[in-house]
Amino acid sequence: MAVDRLKQDQYIRNRVLLMHVKCGMMLDARKLFEEMPDRNIVSWNTILAGLVDSGEYREAFGLFLPMWEEYPEGDTRLFATMIRASAGVGLISVGKQLHTCALKIGVGEDIFVSCTLIDMYCKCGSIEDAQLVFDDMPEKTTVGWNSIIAGYALHGYTEEALSMYYEMRDSGAVMDHFTLSIVVRICTRLASRKHAKEAHAVLIRRGFGRDVVASTALVDFYSKWGRIEDARHVFDGMPTKNVISWNALIHGYGNHGRGEEAVEIFVQMIRRGMSPNHVSFLGVLAACSRSGLSEHGWEIFQSMSRDHKVKPRAMHYACMIELLGRQGLLDEAFALIRSAPFKPTLNMWAALLTACRVHQNFELGKLAAEKLYGMEPEKLSNYIVLLNIYNSSGNIKEAAEVVQALRKKGLMMRPACTWIDVNQSSHCFLSGNKSHAQAKEIFQKVDELMAEIRRLGYVPSQEKHLLHDVDEREAQFPFYHSEKLAVAFGLLNTADWTPLEMVQSHRMCNDCHNAMKLITMVSRREVSVRDGSRFHHMKDGNCSCGDYW
Repeated sequence: MAVDRLKQDQYIRNRVLLMHVKCGMMLDARKLFEEMPDRNIVSWNTILAGLVDSGEYREAFGLFLPMWEEYPEGDTRLFATMIRASAGVGLISVGKQLHTCALKIGVGEDIFVSCTLIDMYCKCGSIEDAQLVFDDMPEKTTVGWNSIIAGYALHGYTEEALSMYYEMRDSGAVMDHFTLSIVVRICTRLASRKHAKEAHAVLIRRGFGRDVVASTALVDFYSKWGRIEDARHVFDGMPTKNVISWNALIHGYGNHGRGEEAVEIFVQMIRRGMSPNHVSFLGVLAACSRSGLSEHGWEIFQSMSRDHKVKPRAMHYACMIELLGRQGLLDEAFALIRSAPFKPTLNMWAALLTACRVHQNFELGKLAAEKLYGMEPEKLSNYIVLLNIYNSSGNIKEAAEVVQALRKKGLMMRPACTWIDVNQSSHCFLSGNKSHAQAKEIFQKVDELMAEIRRLGYVPSQEKHLLHDVDEREAQFPFYHSEKLAVAFGLLNTADWTPLEMVQSHRMCNDCHNAMKLITMVSRREVSVRDGSRFHHMKDGNCSCGDYW
């Protein structure tokens, strides 16, 4: 009878401990745990899981050692919890020791433990070890598949991640909304509308069409790749929206140069009782700066700390510097950099440099370029920027020193590339390159386009690629930059009503930007370009960037 009473008391104490953990009352939970007259494996698992869930990884390890002495046999939940802790602190060596111990006591191939091992190895940077654990799983569950696919995506192996997704599909494993949301994010990186639409269709067929995580991923994808109306349609159909959902749509409108609508969505977000975070403010301020909405921008910037208790960060200051720069208020932009309550960042100087390029203030531009050069001495584009600034302002000696520094460091300029998807195949173009199978027709089409837009007032730029990181050979092909070749190829190989979408490794030069806008007029096509700076949606001779990028 006494033994039963002890068991009952132990059960009640563990339930009370669990209640405190579930409610996030970790200080009280820790005190309660320390005061427990008796603890069993359930007590230890509960407090350790609570510490790990609340991000107190080192405290969890501090408790794990004395617990291991008392219960050296462990169990699957314990190992899964501590493996998560090792992922939290990024200690792969500790994770491997736990993996070894789990194998020794016979729980290493447990599905729950295997899934946490895959997640740990991925987060600690060893995708190879994660793949080995996945391969050894006796039963590959949905969580296991999701973990390995997410791991590949996390480390930039997008093609491999997509391949694993198709393996999962062909294996007959059940795909859930997390699987499909991961695939949509992979498609966002690959700019693959085909695969994203497939994932969207599967989401709807399987009843996940209204899921907040998957739908938010779709809003993000459609926003980033030229389908803002589709993004809005998905967003409006979501019964539940979180702050990430609102942020995705705000950023989408901002990227498309539709600042008024971005501000409207931001205001709706607040009216619906959603508290904006620093990402929300970044999206709406970027939208204001790209659309020249000065009054809205300053009002929102000032409301951050005043009304919403969100401290402005360097990225928010960069938006305001861009907003001032767009108006030509370069001295005010420079003053804002100097008055910032922290050391100016790369983005802040880069925003000032863009303004200096657009408004041809080479003296202040030289200062901004030198700051960037000093902060990232190994980044090639900073040398190119500084070189062009010196050349434009007539500082030949300083320009020669930059070239000499480039040679000493062995840095080389990479050819600018543009990719376009046609008939579900990706085609890559380099400026002036004639290796494509349709090279003759492509170059002929470019010549025709140039002749047509000349009649609309196009004058080839004499600018020597100011602030444009390109291979020197491009200077020999003023009409045949990679983006012009790509758009010509697209016009030749797609139906007359098809919009053209391109991705670039570099910032579009002024000449190509002007030419591309006029090409949309003569071809009556929409052209979308995701370059190294931002998104450009061109239609009827206008661009969403407002000619400021």
